[in-house]
Amino acid sequence: MEAVKVIEIKKSVFAENEQDANQLRKELKGKGVFLLNLMSSPGSGKTTTLIQTINRLKEHLNIAVMEADIDSDVDAIRIKEATGIPSIQLHTGGMCHLDAEMTRQGLDNLELQNIDLVILENVGNLVCPAEFDTGAACNAMLLSVPEGHDKPLKYPLMFSICDVVVVNKMDVLPYFDFDLEQCKEWIHMRNPKAEVIPISAKTGEGVDAFAAWLLQKVNNWKL
Repeated sequence: MEAVKVIEIKKSVFAENEQDANQLRKELKGKGVFLLNLMSSPGSGKTTTLIQTINRLKEHLNIAVMEADIDSDVDAIRIKEATGIPSIQLHTGGMCHLDAEMTRQGLDNLELQNIDLVILENVGNLVCPAEFDTGAACNAMLLSVPEGHDKPLKYPLMFSICDVVVVNKMDVLPYFDFDLEQCKEWIHMRNPKAEVIPISAKTGEGVDAFAAWLLQKVNNWKL
């Protein structure tokens, strides 16, 4: 019987995307534009966190946001109304992640001449977005208290690629069996260099620390 031909599509797709991502990162560096890729589960509070963070940074940086979802423009509208900064919506056509080329298409629809920081709010998912390099200068991951402190064990790739893990919804910590110190230990088991910043996007607790971390990263990027 004739052998069946096997084509390693996954490997080639990732390799091509990595090349595209590195090229995009180089181009953005040349323009002085810092791209932050923000990932999380649905409902973790990404948009609320962004609003709180942007309102602390917009006097220091020119910021734009790209909101990625399978459908709807609710988040892009919410960001624009709450912060007054440029915000566009990216529809992925059913895909559960963005790759470098899709990110580039979004950036092509922003006026980048005077922009210091572009924040990409990736599709809510702890698996697919972690597999595709978007060309971002930094990856941030938002983990919410109700999700549980064991997520670094269950989703190792997501936590291993992130420069910072923001633990949101600390205001409800008394009502959930969430061990912050254990969570930090497991995050650092996956990624010893990851910064861990506890916040409450609802109350504003800890958001200053995240904003300061991000401002320093953007300023260093421009050196």
